[in-house]
Amino acid sequence: MADLAVFATTRRVLLVVVFAVQLVLTLPPLVGHPHGPAAWIAYGLLTGVLGVVAGYVGAARAKVPPWLGAVVLTASVLATTGLPPAASFEPADWAFGLVGWYLLLVLVERPVVLVSALGAHVCFSVAWFAHAGNGDVGTAGVVILSGTSFQLGVLVITRVLLRDARLAAGAAAEHDAARTREALALQREQDLRAGFEGQLGALLPLLADLADEEVDVTDRATRLRCSVAAVQLRRLFAENDDVPDPLLHELTACVDVAERRGVVVSLAVSGTAIPVPTEVRRELVAPMARALAVASGRAKVSVLRTATEVRVAVVADAPQEVPEQEVPEAGGEPVQVTVETSVHSGLVRSEARWRTT
Repeated sequence: MADLAVFATTRRVLLVVVFAVQLVLTLPPLVGHPHGPAAWIAYGLLTGVLGVVAGYVGAARAKVPPWLGAVVLTASVLATTGLPPAASFEPADWAFGLVGWYLLLVLVERPVVLVSALGAHVCFSVAWFAHAGNGDVGTAGVVILSGTSFQLGVLVITRVLLRDARLAAGAAAEHDAARTREALALQREQDLRAGFEGQLGALLPLLADLADEEVDVTDRATRLRCSVAAVQLRRLFAENDDVPDPLLHELTACVDVAERRGVVVSLAVSGTAIPVPTEVRRELVAPMARALAVASGRAKVSVLRTATEVRVAVVADAPQEVPEQEVPEAGGEPVQVTVETSVHSGLVRSEARWRTT
């Protein structure tokens, strides 16, 4: 977009310059000297090119057809061959400088082609001058140098403006990207804070009871509540880690808490890791976490992952009922996770299933 803006602006300016040069500076010499019919044909071709470019500029089209450069070179040949005798680079040579401006007008976005076309124009004019053999070499050199140097200077300025525009566009894009990253980081921080607040909200009654000494830390029910809270918090901390397999990472975090309590836990994993949304992982891990919180001896956790389904199951020694989750996990919409839990003969069995399709 920056390139198109620079070229469009440059072409508008050049269009005005070319129109003024052709009307004010080149038409009087053409009329005032005995030029051949080819010169008038060349003038008509250049006028036609000017009209085409004006149409493109008026239609807000940044680029013009490159074949217009060939038309300009054709006009250059016709204008040069239509000069009066010994008039090359003299006041009667109306087309030499004008053709250079036309080439700049139609080929400004193609610098290599522009320089080549301008070189061909100069070479043909010099060859025609040498063919005539009776011109002033000093005057010819001054005309060539003054005309082409100014036009090449405009080309250099355009390239500098183009470079600066690209740098500015790159800086603006980097600034926008930085703001986007900042907004995403802020959103992630807010999501994490909401998740922590949701979990801590479930623990506040327990903390308040402990602080007010309304519960006995030696009581079995109190220890159970603390155990469940520890597993839930450990899972929440693991949820925010950047790891290749988040589901397995959260499961092992819960297993680690149980093992610290003396529970012997075996973990079996089948299948390769597949993407599992955060809300789904919460629903899959939560039943296993609660079962491990009440486990007293041994526990076995198994994970089965296929292309269509993810299962997390646990079998553990549990002398008491598995506590229900006090509040839903923070954030997210309801997910389609099926949970089955049962306690029989001192064993708790819990399985959570999620179908990917």
